Amino acid sequence: MIERLLPAYVACADTYEADAPAGSLYPEEARLVAASVDRRRHEFAAVRACARRAMATLGLPPAPVMTGHRGVPLWPDGIVGSMTHCVGYRAAVLARASQVRALGIDAEPNEPLPAGVWETISLPSERARVPLDTDSPVHWDRLLFSAKESVFKTWFPLTRIELGFEEADISFRTSPDTATEGTFVAELLLTAPGMPRSYEGRWLIDDGFAVTAIVLPESSSV
Repeated sequence: MIERLLPAYVACADTYEADAPAGSLYPEEARLVAASVDRRRHEFAAVRACARRAMATLGLPPAPVMTGHRGVPLWPDGIVGSMTHCVGYRAAVLARASQVRALGIDAEPNEPLPAGVWETISLPSERARVPLDTDSPVHWDRLLFSAKESVFKTWFPLTRIELGFEEADISFRTSPDTATEGTFVAELLLTAPGMPRSYEGRWLIDDGFAVTAIVLPESSSV
């Protein structure tokens, strides 16, 4: 599913399997989740299995995927990427740093956010634009959350600066051909040297999931 949102030069791998054997982890990866419950360890393993499939697509040998501050994946030299997981879906995407500065992907269940979360993650301008129509095939509140997660995953690895939900203003556009996919633009209310203020992404609703993705080309700058 995730490959439908990304250009061909981005290697994509996903799975609908609930989990993967924790024994498929490298020893150093396993240590990161040694104290976690089984569900977390299997989920951790499943998304890393996706990452290694994406590595193979790029002609890279399999390698452990460790984590840095805020859980940011640490990729092989010359590679950028992003991972996501939610109940029932896991995905990883990778690209060469010579083509892409950063990637951000996120997947969420296409269902309403829990009570009270919408007001926390949205700006007044977004609440004025985003319809919360229960008859729509798109749960726009959840899609907004996903888009902001993709923005954070694109921004943070390059800046190491925290980005709050209130610091990205998202506008959605729906495809003229279907009501369940389209594009979005994120205007950041925070600045950082060499970083653009505007980010363009794509979104998709399929198989019960809301999926978003951003590709920041290598040449992107202020």
